[in-house]
Amino acid sequence: MKATWLSAMKPKSSQPDKKGPSQRQLRVGEEIRHVLADLFLRTEFHDKVLAREHITVSEVRMSPDLKHAVVFATVLGQKDISPLLPALKRVAPFLRAQIGPRMGLRVTPELKFVKDEALEQATKINKLLHKPEVARDLTAEAKAAALKEEAEKALKEEAQGAALHPPGPEAPDPH
Repeated sequence: MKATWLSAMKPKSSQPDKKGPSQRQLRVGEEIRHVLADLFLRTEFHDKVLAREHITVSEVRMSPDLKHAVVFATVLGQKDISPLLPALKRVAPFLRAQIGPRMGLRVTPELKFVKDEALEQATKINKLLHKPEVARDLTAEAKAAALKEEAEKALKEEAQGAALHPPGPEAPDPH
């Protein structure tokens, strides 16, 4: 299967045999994120769908050749951004034209907007961790770990005490 630019931008954990993004990819992605955030804050879009929405750009992942950027976006207030994705696709050429002069790159990357699901995943994990069954197991594990740590500490102290006060010659038996 041929690798695409989108597969090259997957997180490092999904590609255990490959290196993560380069320092330049990270730096350019972060700069584009800042420029897009500024544009969404200060620009009044003529598109009625985007006119009153507050869009947050949480991450931008760059392709290795810096010609493509995947923009992870959410809407302020935890509303679903899925209905806005077609509108973002329509304004992507305008945004790209605005990014070009601000960035000074040889090639301004194509923008692909996708829904950022990191917050939803974090919320789901948080709910799972606060379920009574899981919380009970976590507290039991924490107690066991604390007891184990105390026992190890006591053994270390005992060993250090024995090293500081080695046993002397045995006293003769008074009998």
